[in-house]
Amino acid sequence: MNLRSLFKGAVLVTASATLIAVITVAGILAFVFYHSDGGRNWDVPVSRISSALIWDGTGYEFSGEDLLGDDRWAMLIGEDGQVIWSFRRPADVPEQYSLTDVASFTRWYLRDYPVQCRIRDDGLLVVGAPKGSVWKHDISTASQLLHDAPLWIGVIFLLALGCVLLLSYFVVRRWFRQAQRVRDAARSDWINGVSHDIRTPLSMVMGYAAQMEAATDLSLARRKQAGIIRSQSQEIRDLVNDLNLTMRLDCAMQALRKEVLQPEVFLRETAADFLNGGMGEGFEFELDLPAEPLPSIEADPFLLRRALNNLLTNCVRHNTPGDTIHLRARSESGRVVLTVEGGTAADSPAPPRAAQQLEADGGAPHGTGLKLVSQIAAAHGGTAEFQSGTPFRCELWLPLVSSGRLRPGRRMDGIRGRHMKLFRRARRK
Repeated sequence: MNLRSLFKGAVLVTASATLIAVITVAGILAFVFYHSDGGRNWDVPVSRISSALIWDGTGYEFSGEDLLGDDRWAMLIGEDGQVIWSFRRPADVPEQYSLTDVASFTRWYLRDYPVQCRIRDDGLLVVGAPKGSVWKHDISTASQLLHDAPLWIGVIFLLALGCVLLLSYFVVRRWFRQAQRVRDAARSDWINGVSHDIRTPLSMVMGYAAQMEAATDLSLARRKQAGIIRSQSQEIRDLVNDLNLTMRLDCAMQALRKEVLQPEVFLRETAADFLNGGMGEGFEFELDLPAEPLPSIEADPFLLRRALNNLLTNCVRHNTPGDTIHLRARSESGRVVLTVEGGTAADSPAPPRAAQQLEADGGAPHGTGLKLVSQIAAAHGGTAEFQSGTPFRCELWLPLVSSGRLRPGRRMDGIRGRHMKLFRRARRK
């Protein structure tokens, strides 16, 4: 998944979360604003009701019935606590009040009636509403809290935004991994199917070509042509196998069957198998090993041998008979280094001794076989370093086996003696 797709997904989720938050906050503010002051019946200020109550010298004249509506009432309390005027005052509302009573209902309720108060020159005007129509609560806070409120709101918003981004990252990553697994499985099925379809007719071509190459009733030129067909078919088969394996390594579908290996013994075994298979015919082959035993490595013998065979085959194909191919091993910087040197990669345009690294997409000029070498090294926790030119060189840097993970493997002594003989027999050829 590229960074652009991840960014788009994160922006989409963040924009959605921000829109939801804005709508939610706007809805809460609209709700509070609509129902503040008790709804429609509290939208008339007490000052207007007070202005409608006038003393004419003999009594009070009130012209604010429309301001009170149908369910509100009002009364005026004198300085002595006695009600001196009232309009629609409920029967359970007293006519006499003490200083404590006034202090209580100005903050809370008067006999469960929500009230509003206004101080006048002639007393205290009290305007009441029906019980349960208005919720009143006294709130007080420090001024410093109001000053810090914008900062706290900003921090909370950023924290919420970070949580949304983190959640979107994990959701998008999980979605991408699921899509990638489906795509990898489809690609694996397709390559496996193509590989299977190619192997069957290719085996027939190789079989008939081998029979024609060995036929004595054909001319020498025809038998050489049959040999070319067989060798080229072999290259196609190897290419299909490399393609299948590199796909499986790319998709992490190739299970590693690691064993504890002694590098010297493993290299002797690989060299003997390679030479006795006829691949090194016509070439000088040198196996250079240090005098001191090398540390053990933990690797999949099949994959590691496949990597070395690809490198040796590359040297044979792009070198002239009579040249020397070197297979070396050494210990350096806490790792074991396996080196194959000899020949020039024909498809590499790099100048001699120019170091090049394989590209991540496999588009480097080294070809599929060398890309597979890099993948095998990476699967073992190591690296592959290529050097094009004359001579071609590849170094496989492999990690050592920690002492805590060292476990008994195959008997190395027997393998050492057997493959020393195979190697010498191959050299005599």
